Amino acid sequence: MGDLAVDTAVQPDGEGGYVAELSDDWEIWGPNGGYLAGLCLRAAAARSAQPRPAALSCHHLSVARFAPVRLEVTPLRTARRAESLRVTMWQDDERIVESLVWMATPGEGLRHDDDRAPDVDGPDGLPTLAERYGPDRPLPPFRFWDNLEWRPLDWKGAPDEDFDPLGHLIRSWYRYRPRATFDDPVTDAIRSLILLDTMSWPSVRRGYPPGDVGFVAPTLDVNVQFHRAAPSSEWLLVQGVAPVAEDGLIGFASKVWSADRVLLASASGQMLCRPTSR
Repeated sequence: MGDLAVDTAVQPDGEGGYVAELSDDWEIWGPNGGYLAGLCLRAAAARSAQPRPAALSCHHLSVARFAPVRLEVTPLRTARRAESLRVTMWQDDERIVESLVWMATPGEGLRHDDDRAPDVDGPDGLPTLAERYGPDRPLPPFRFWDNLEWRPLDWKGAPDEDFDPLGHLIRSWYRYRPRATFDDPVTDAIRSLILLDTMSWPSVRRGYPPGDVGFVAPTLDVNVQFHRAAPSSEWLLVQGVAPVAEDGLIGFASKVWSADRVLLASASGQMLCRPTSR
């Protein structure tokens, strides 16, 4: 399994950008999209004088290999409490990800919170995914899932049986391993970012009957707002929903709450259907 802080580390390239090595511990249909976005966030934070991630918008342009990448960082706007940066991830001569990041410094402002977390059981006492499967059934094959302890809610069966005709929605508790929490605000934000991105396809798949649905749907973009940090919350509650699929596109939205049901981050994005025959 991978360590989130270690596997999202970036090093200066001597030209104002950064380099990183993609770890195959985050493999799921290739490198996980949220993991790639997390590296872009890490590079933006390394360049910025502002300490806190505020927002990220990421376009996934090509599929990366588990090999070195170069992160080109361009400051776009610098103000007293906020900074906008563009981050382009390159692998050899191919553009992999294009990302826009806002970094900010906390300050005085209006305060309210109208969010309401789902009324669901907490993680304590819920069976893990391995316990749900039982000893005679293999777990999902991708190495990505080794990095998380997964306690599903609304369980209806293994992924190939987890069909809910009432909607394209999935809710689960997750805890990272081998380390669950990080004091660094950027790594803490990447915890949420990866889960927000990853919930896109599972929320889609849950509303269709078991078997080959004829398509997969890689993420075109993800747009994230980081509302607050929760470095002491080991468990994260995640909800993904995909309310509309039309014209070969699927829209999704996701949220992450802390263990005490405080909203940490939210996201939306678009997926592109591709026939499984390809």
